[in-house]
Amino acid sequence: MAQAMKICKLAKQTGLSVRTLHYYDEIGLLSPSRRTDSEHRLYERQDIVRLQQILSLRQLGLSLKEIRDCLEQPDYSLLQTIELHRSKLREQLSLSQKLLSRLDFIAKELESDQTVAVENLIQTMEAITMTTQYFTPKQQEVLDVRLQAGETEWQSVLQQIRVEMDKGSDLSSPSVRTLARRWL
Repeated sequence: MAQAMKICKLAKQTGLSVRTLHYYDEIGLLSPSRRTDSEHRLYERQDIVRLQQILSLRQLGLSLKEIRDCLEQPDYSLLQTIELHRSKLREQLSLSQKLLSRLDFIAKELESDQTVAVENLIQTMEAITMTTQYFTPKQQEVLDVRLQAGETEWQSVLQQIRVEMDKGSDLSSPSVRTLARRWL
């Protein structure tokens, strides 16, 4: 970065609010390297590096106090933050893949038997619990909203399936096949 970046531009490019950056400055977590004569904050390269560390550590669930303590260690580097973040993301991916496998297995059980073994449901709930432990509250909120939206659609599909079953519809009929695809 050739020249310092003003707070508005930094906020816009990082997706943070100016208020958040002001707050980080207030609490001494991220203070700009310099200010203009009219007291506008100017962020240099090292400030951007520190902000990246803050955001990575924040996503990992650390409090602002824990982040400050971490960053105040003289030997703590950007590489350490990146490696910690990468490790956590790999762990999340692994847990998500396990959950997806469990859900795929249950879907196949439902396709063939129409019942699911309690043991499989419990294993899936364990996978869900493990997965949700690694999301920040904001990420969990987004997932919950998506789940609720999906649940509404899921109820609609189940209702339509019941109607087709009550009518005695042929399994190879276009309407039943469409429902089967939505189910999957």
